[in-house]
Amino acid sequence: MSEHLTIVSHPLVQHKLTLMREKQTSTAVFRQLLREISQLLAYEVTRGLPMTTKVIETPMEQMDAPVLDGKKLALISILRAGNGLLDGVLELVPSARVGFVGLYRDEKTLQPVQYYFKVPESMQDRLVIAVDPMLATGNSSVAAVDLLKQSGATNIRFLCLLASPEGVARMAEAHPDVPIVTAALDSHLNEKGYIVPGLGDAGDRMFGTK
Repeated sequence: MSEHLTIVSHPLVQHKLTLMREKQTSTAVFRQLLREISQLLAYEVTRGLPMTTKVIETPMEQMDAPVLDGKKLALISILRAGNGLLDGVLELVPSARVGFVGLYRDEKTLQPVQYYFKVPESMQDRLVIAVDPMLATGNSSVAAVDLLKQSGATNIRFLCLLASPEGVARMAEAHPDVPIVTAALDSHLNEKGYIVPGLGDAGDRMFGTK
């Protein structure tokens, strides 16, 4: 494990991921598990957020108590599958600002094509967490981070459910300053660019489109 990659080995994360991988898991259950696992992953990806203190009154006395410092987080969903992770993270950090990057993969070239981009203002002042369940070829993830940097973001973290060695290497090469948090580093990509053993197409399984 490197500074660039954190694999969340918590037993609850690993157990829920196994249930998600099983092909007989229904769309409804898959969606619920994704929401639950994303909250657990959010706990890890938000580790080390800047803190300050404020004076509060407890029922007993006044105290200096810790609170988050700086501007609100920006959560960026890489459409469409990113929305599944986004929902869970938002439950944990409801005040976060939210943005969307729309990319689809050209099936012939496996290269990402942009169709939508809308992010909060003052990106340079925020911790930006990009979410996408699958870090497969890394092409879409690299393109999304390129766009986020162009919008001013300098402090970016990438949260995914599964990563391939190829995707991690591609991200490390293109964006060595962007740490990745994931639940598992799988074996490899197949000839279609899918993660193996993986869990299939996260978007299709989440939205029941296949």
